[in-house]
Amino acid sequence: MAGHSWAVIGAGPAGIAAVGRLLDHGVPDNEIVWIDPDFAAGDIGTKWRAVPGNTHVSLFLDYLNGSPSFRFSEAPHFELTDIDPGHTCPLGLVADPLVWISQHLAERVTAIRAVATELTLRNRRWLVSTPGAEIEASNVILAIGSIPKKLHHPHLEEIPIEVALNPDKLGQLALDDATVAVFGSSHSSMVALPNLLNTQARKVVNFYRSPTKYAVYLGDQILFDDTGLKGNAATWARENIDGTYPERLERYRVDDKEFSEQLQACSHAVYTVGFTRRQLPATPQWGELEYDPANGILAPGLFGVGIAFPEYGIDSFGSGQYRIGLIKFMQRLNSALPLWLQYGT
Repeated sequence: MAGHSWAVIGAGPAGIAAVGRLLDHGVPDNEIVWIDPDFAAGDIGTKWRAVPGNTHVSLFLDYLNGSPSFRFSEAPHFELTDIDPGHTCPLGLVADPLVWISQHLAERVTAIRAVATELTLRNRRWLVSTPGAEIEASNVILAIGSIPKKLHHPHLEEIPIEVALNPDKLGQLALDDATVAVFGSSHSSMVALPNLLNTQARKVVNFYRSPTKYAVYLGDQILFDDTGLKGNAATWARENIDGTYPERLERYRVDDKEFSEQLQACSHAVYTVGFTRRQLPATPQWGELEYDPANGILAPGLFGVGIAFPEYGIDSFGSGQYRIGLIKFMQRLNSALPLWLQYGT
């Protein structure tokens, strides 16, 4: 059994940032163990490369330059750096430098390709169980990511969201006679809808609960930064959702009297209704653990960061929202890690 000061579980953007910032704070390389099955930049590297991002390139660059241990100034040329910093880009252009950073960080620390299945606190040390080994650490950071939420409509054939957001994969489906239901009005919805309208689907029906919401750039702040539409998705929605519906697109609120009838007429479904935290490693001592959104603490020596454990913030307009995004994960670590370094077992 190997002992370490810190274990980081997950190697998506939040896990990469956690390892980098631990090193920046002077935690020795050999005191950090990093656990992930792939080390491929998480879902952004394996599922979402074709998705148009809703974040300005400048903020991605702020993240990539946010940790000296990333050594991004020494990186090879990446296409991301050629794009206007005020524009958005496909997420694949962000995934490439993330993979490069994770590769050289994994060479510095102890990297274990595995899935963590259980966490146990014993003698003031955390035991992290994986199928092949048990790892001991004084502190654990969970950066486990999230998975898309789904609704239960068994008569509909589901088109996975990672397919609906990828035109190449979507084009491989036989949808000539399909009537596709798209649930939601999020950024993902406004990417999936035009993708589906570019197929041979007979009709696309968007079921929604609330009006579209747009992010508004106001100098040094953004109204509805984490909940509003941005980039290409916002442009498309203004013209086609709050403008004129394209041919073959219909929209219904889920509380419309026509909802059930329209739903029954559909053959396929895409669920763009948000994300939910991946299953936590089991903690037999306590059962289901919850985190403090103000500081990311789950238990002494146990902390969460990333989309699974987002920071909850109040903006200058008094609106509260969960802060999701690469630079926001880095900012959370910048504010919380000094506390975590003191809040051990």
